[in-house]
Amino acid sequence: MSSAALAAGAAVAAWHVGPAATWLPGVRAVLSPALDGRGAPGHVALTFDDGPDARSTPLFLRELERLRVRATFFVLGAFVEAHSGLVGRMAAEGHEIAVHGWGHERPWLPRPFADRAGLERAVAAVRAAGGGSPRWYRPPYGILTATRRRAARQLGLRPVLWTTWGRDWTAPADPGSVLGELAHRLTGGATVLLHDSDRTSAPGAWRVTLAALPELVSRCRAQGWTVGTLAEHGLAGESAPEPRAG
Repeated sequence: MSSAALAAGAAVAAWHVGPAATWLPGVRAVLSPALDGRGAPGHVALTFDDGPDARSTPLFLRELERLRVRATFFVLGAFVEAHSGLVGRMAAEGHEIAVHGWGHERPWLPRPFADRAGLERAVAAVRAAGGGSPRWYRPPYGILTATRRRAARQLGLRPVLWTTWGRDWTAPADPGSVLGELAHRLTGGATVLLHDSDRTSAPGAWRVTLAALPELVSRCRAQGWTVGTLAEHGLAGESAPEPRAG
């Protein structure tokens, strides 16, 4: 292969993968702070990835109802089709349905047509299930490549990653470790990343997240922060409704 071809290939790879550096919180804060999910200082956005899951998601819905909290669920389109009734229930109970993609692949190669098709299919599945028209997109693994970003823009979706996470997908995690990880960057205005399914996590990891949830909400309320959805979060460039009590 000629040096010119190698250089061209390297340039395409850099264009495609370069935006994925925003996965790192420090890089994101400097290069693309809007992706951090930083919202109104008196509010914390609670978000869950990788559902819906018929085993675990209903338990999260029950606990959220008990806590009087609504959340944003970033769902995988393939499982929306399989559990459409559950998605309809989530929306009916006041939770916000956002898109995490069709599947949960790592996108190291440029896939402009596949990325657009998968994301469009996921949006259609959410609508068909009664989840409304999604506003937000969080790419799997938080890897926002150029083609994923373009696909989201074409479909009118706003990419949002997170301000703080609990590392709740790991095998050693327990409620204390999840709360400890979250505490590093948990402030008013934060977007919290957790998981309501263990499809891409250690088996049973969702149980740890569920156990940590009441204390997380309690700590936020003790600081005077309401807890709710991204729609209520007041992200830059978005007009947010009044947050619910919670």
